[in-house]
Parts: sequence; structure tokens; C-alpha cells
Amino acid sequence: MEHDVEQRCAETDLAEVLTPILRARLAEAASADVISCVRTETGYSTETFIVTVDGVAEPDTRSRTRRYVLRRPPRLAILPDYDLEKQFRVMHRLTESDVPVPRVRFFEADPADLGTPYLVMDFVDSVYTVGDVPPYHQAGIFADTDDAGRARLWNGCVDMIARIHRADVGRDRLGFLRLNTDSSPGPEGLARYLRTSIEWAYAGEPIHPGLLGGLDWLDAHLYEPRRIGLCWGDARMSNLLFGRDFEPVAALDWEMAYLGDQAADIAWMLTTDWISSPHEGHAPSPGVPTAAETIARYEDAVGGRVEHMTFHFISSALLLGLPLIRLDRSMGLGGLLPEVCANRIEAVLGGECDTAG
Repeated sequence: MEHDVEQRCAETDLAEVLTPILRARLAEAASADVISCVRTETGYSTETFIVTVDGVAEPDTRSRTRRYVLRRPPRLAILPDYDLEKQFRVMHRLTESDVPVPRVRFFEADPADLGTPYLVMDFVDSVYTVGDVPPYHQAGIFADTDDAGRARLWNGCVDMIARIHRADVGRDRLGFLRLNTDSSPGPEGLARYLRTSIEWAYAGEPIHPGLLGGLDWLDAHLYEPRRIGLCWGDARMSNLLFGRDFEPVAALDWEMAYLGDQAADIAWMLTTDWISSPHEGHAPSPGVPTAAETIARYEDAVGGRVEHMTFHFISSALLLGLPLIRLDRSMGLGGLLPEVCANRIEAVLGGECDTAG
């Protein structure tokens, strides 16, 4: 859902507007003041702000400065079923699980305050992040560390995916994450979701032939999965917070979470790395495990084999194409971004990239 820009609280006014809200909603901030609200540089799917609050009460009666995170919908909807409340519910319900997530404080659906729904969660201190812009292969901690450090960051993400996949859908009350289709969770539901969503993204315009071919391929290769579970959806290093030892300490960005065949998350991680790689042949950076090694590590962690990886690699390219189509059209890029995803599908079907598994 797209929100009227004229009704959206301006970034320059957020600090002033948030002060009475946080005083009323957070016990420790009853006498506090918001002194800054700074938008983060990354992320198209959700607007994210670091909110610095002064005068927060501590248990020992001291007051100090503390940071929180504000998230609100983007101006341009890049997903047809974007739901900020879903993100809040996922993180809230995973709090008691083995999956580390930031503590969410509250969600507000009424747009009266900021012109849109919004959520507030705790800020996680003393962490590293792996950025997307510029690509992490070229700048930031991933590029700057040695081969062993890159392997540690990469494997930490694989291990976190396995950890997420051990969440119990029933116990953790995650059944609401079914994709918005009439099909049951699994390949058929995902294929239907992708087709209807890409049609939505193109808004009646012709679909890129490479993407249309990928959709048709999925429909012709449906299968019955061994298990349905929680899929992170946007499973990659840049959606993790890492400690100083490069071990992941929190998983972020649950906009795309759904119930499905969980091998899709490993395919997504490998697909996004391949597409963003500046190296010849889209090769991974030095020190990064191969696709075969990545899949093997994941299989060891979950105690089972992954199957139908070609299906997952094609569906991940199509799923990535969904926001890229919207961005491409809004920026007037003439189809440049979805072409990248179409090239990935062609490479997968042509055996031109490492898709072992």
C-alpha cells in the first residue's frame, strides 16, 4: 500500500513529533526528549530511522541517552502485500525462540501520528553490519577483512538461516505467514504468488520474456516438499547484525517472511551474492565458500538434504525481480534492473553458474 506523501510526517519533524509519543508509550522515556532522528542509508522496502533519546530512566535511577529504531512503510510500495504489522508480529513472536531478534516495543497502525503506520524497536549497540551500497564485495567490513573473516561472516549467515529454520511454526504462532494465495504453502503457492506479484509490478505492461519464461518453468516443475517451515525471505548477510567476533547477534528485516520450502533461503543468499558480485563471472569474493560448500554446511546444520535447488534458484531470481521491477519503473531505467534477474535465470538453466545442490 502506498501512502500519500503529503500526509507523511516530514523527516525534519520526526524528532519533535516522536517526543510525546515515546513519553506516553515507553515507561523509561516518560521524561525524555528525542534529540535526533536520522534515516539510515540502506533499504528500499522500509524506511528506517535511528532515534536518539536523552533522559531515559535507568533501573538505578540514573538517566542517560539511549537509541531506538523507528520503521515505517516506504513511499513506493515494492511488494504487493507489504505489511509492517507482520514484521512486528514475527519479531515479537520469535522473542522467546532461539532466533535472536531486536526487542520490538510497540506497533501503531493508526496513521494519525506520522501519516503512516510505524513500529519502534530497541537499537542493538556495538555491532558491525555488512552493507549493500556499495556492494559488500567492494567496501565495508566484508571487503576489508581477510579470507578467514569473509568465510566467518558468510558461514555465520548460513548458520543463522539454519537457526531460523528450526523455529516451530505452531509453538511460535507463525501460521499467519502463509503467502496471500489460494494455494497451500509450498512450491505451488510460491509460483502463484510470484506470477500475480510480477503482473502487479508491471501494472499491465508486458513482462520481461526472461522472467515470464522463469514463471512458466516453475509451473512446469512443481513438486511436493518434504517439509514446510519458516522462511526468512530476505536471507543475506546485510540483514544481520554481527558482533566484534563476526558472529551474528540479531536477524533483521522480516518483510518477506513466509511459510514454504526452507531451501529457498539458501538459494536467495547465493542468488543475491551472485547478482551483486563485481568479480568475473559473478564469482564469490576470496575466502567465501562455494555454493556446494554452503549447501553442505546448511545440510549439516539442519540434519537433512536440500532438494530441487534449480526451482529455488529460479524462484529467488523472480522474487528479487519483484522489487527491482518497481524500482526500475519508478527511476525510469528502461528495464535494466529486471534484466539482471532474467540473466540469472538464463545462467541457472544454462548451467553457467555454481548452483550445486
